Amino acid sequence: MNPASAPPPTLAHPDPAQSREAFFLSHLALTDFRTYPRLKIEISAGPGVIVLTGPNGAGKTNVLEAISFLAPGRGLRGAGLQDPTRWGALAAAPGQRPAWAVAARVRGPAGTSEVGTGLDPDACAPERRLVHVDGAPARVQGRLSETFAVHWLTPDMERLFQDGARARRKFVDRVAVALDSGHAERVRSYDQAARERTRLLTGPPEACDPAWLGSLEARMAETGVALACARIAAAEKLDRACRGARGPFPGARVQMIGALEDWLAEEPALAAEERLARALASARARDAVTGTTGAGPQRSDMAVLHTLKDQPAEQCSTGEQKALLVALILGAAEVLAAARGAWPVLLLDEVAAHLDRIRRQALFAWLLDSGAQVWLAGADLEPFESLGGRAWFYAVAEGAIEPLP
Repeated sequence: MNPASAPPPTLAHPDPAQSREAFFLSHLALTDFRTYPRLKIEISAGPGVIVLTGPNGAGKTNVLEAISFLAPGRGLRGAGLQDPTRWGALAAAPGQRPAWAVAARVRGPAGTSEVGTGLDPDACAPERRLVHVDGAPARVQGRLSETFAVHWLTPDMERLFQDGARARRKFVDRVAVALDSGHAERVRSYDQAARERTRLLTGPPEACDPAWLGSLEARMAETGVALACARIAAAEKLDRACRGARGPFPGARVQMIGALEDWLAEEPALAAEERLARALASARARDAVTGTTGAGPQRSDMAVLHTLKDQPAEQCSTGEQKALLVALILGAAEVLAAARGAWPVLLLDEVAAHLDRIRRQALFAWLLDSGAQVWLAGADLEPFESLGGRAWFYAVAEGAIEPLP
């Protein structure tokens, strides 16, 4: 492919004050992951733009999803523990279950590390995700974010401003985890305590131990306020990074909103903890009927405002919402680069096909200038033609990946 004859439209360059280093992968290996029985990719490109093309169903998104599992959480598809295991995969040995695995060699400011993660193959153990860093098992997934940084944009996220608040909280959480690896464990701890509280409240009355219930609510209050504080801090950083327009991409204002956020604006965190504990205790009868938790960080939302129009994102046009979403992704990348001293790996699935030519060219210019390792995926080559000579192209088909000339 030949580079486009006309230069791409100008997009404000990434902040020169930020580090020009970048996290990147140099090796990726998949085992029984989605459509891949085995796959090994050696990436000689280092930082730079990598384009995966191929027909729908070829496995492009599966590669991006595998990379996303090198961060804490459920990956870019929000998958359950068993979901990535290849259909028809066999157990490796008696007493084991079929299990997916992802291994990679990653590099960042601290040097090179070997990381791996996957479903525990031990059939006698509860289903859980294992994590290894440099050959040593890690107790929590947060260890991954100490070694690697990744951020992504998928077609499903195009409804970020229309879907429920949960998706927007997850967006902020991904930024918060990259800023503080302990955030992932606090999310897990809060959710676990909330599930146990609901189980007690909706179960037989004689099985509901008031002392244990109070202990769970105290834990929820402590971790819930900590979650809210981390989300507020992440949203404030996003707001500063996104408020100015980037060429054809509009500026955005970002804020966490909710009762817990209002409390934290009025009083110290310790007072907010006590207030949340009281709210949980007083809502036991109602929560027992509804089977939900009526107070806490799960009721918060991320509000996004189109800066120039002073209009909530959900009220903007479809095109404006797509542009705002890209602006958020670029802003998040800048936040992570500033915090971690290196650009995160960016996974952008089908983003080129959903932008007009001006915005597509402007995005490519920003990505190339950033110095980040960027993985782009799309069914057609045409949207990527302007990257000819400036990116590495790979064809994905039938469980294999081959470089294009």
